[in-house]
Amino acid sequence: MAEMIENNILIRDIETKNIMTKSTLPVGGYSVNPYVGCTHGCKYCYASFMKRFTGHTEPWGTFLDVKHWPVIKNPQKYKGQRVVIGSVTDGYLPQEAQFRNTRKLLEQLKNSGAELLICTKSDLILRDLDLLKEMGKVTVSWSINTLEEAFQSDMDNAVSVERRLDAMKQVYDAGIRTVCFISPVFPGITDFEAIFHRVKEQCDLVWLENLNLRGAFKQEILDYIKSKYPQLATLYHVIYTEGDRSYFRELEERARRLAEENDCPFVDNELPYGRAKPGHPVIVDYFYHEEIRGSENTGRRKPKE
Repeated sequence: MAEMIENNILIRDIETKNIMTKSTLPVGGYSVNPYVGCTHGCKYCYASFMKRFTGHTEPWGTFLDVKHWPVIKNPQKYKGQRVVIGSVTDGYLPQEAQFRNTRKLLEQLKNSGAELLICTKSDLILRDLDLLKEMGKVTVSWSINTLEEAFQSDMDNAVSVERRLDAMKQVYDAGIRTVCFISPVFPGITDFEAIFHRVKEQCDLVWLENLNLRGAFKQEILDYIKSKYPQLATLYHVIYTEGDRSYFRELEERARRLAEENDCPFVDNELPYGRAKPGHPVIVDYFYHEEIRGSENTGRRKPKE
């Protein structure tokens, strides 16, 4: 297994028998991750749990396995299926410029008839705009949970918020369905209404998802809040230690009112593929992350008690 270190990132080549994985995500029939690990190093990343399956002891965000897979011999197998690229990594990490795994994957799926959902925090996707415009049903989603560059740089090593927004507009203007994924919503910090007004003319859907704190990064985030946003420490204690969800329930109602005020559909699961009326994106309510029924692929939450 070849390995090297570039810019303090451990990079290895690994062989995999099949790049396509049947998905339990609410938004996809198949999940594809061209890499193992994610060099964005988001402090709140739920995918950091992947470490225990990879044999890596390095901190999350400091390693990347570059997958090598046999060519997809029968891409038509995925016709009509949702294929999610980047469920536990980002297909457009900075290293994609060198290794081009995502580009190779798109080329193999070009005539498959699959419905692609690409999840990213990058503007490198603009490199592949030529391919995306030829592929039929394509949706590109950018994760944006702030308009404040300082907070973004505290939370991840991805490109700036402004670069993400500019890429979203270029992809939208190219006729490709785009999503602003406001995730995770940090209580008291994420101004989802301001983000909505910033993106409503350049996206078809706005997804909302709460901050779900668990595992090793829970205490790290709580310590960050206590240090940088001490006025919010009590609120985070109430939500993440006492389990009070009233903040997010109120946020859900605010999202509903925002949709009504702006003549936008408001739904609790994604609509079938299509473009929204310009300036009136569909607001998709995905609160709460931890309650999504992955096994049914519906995107619906469990019934409220």
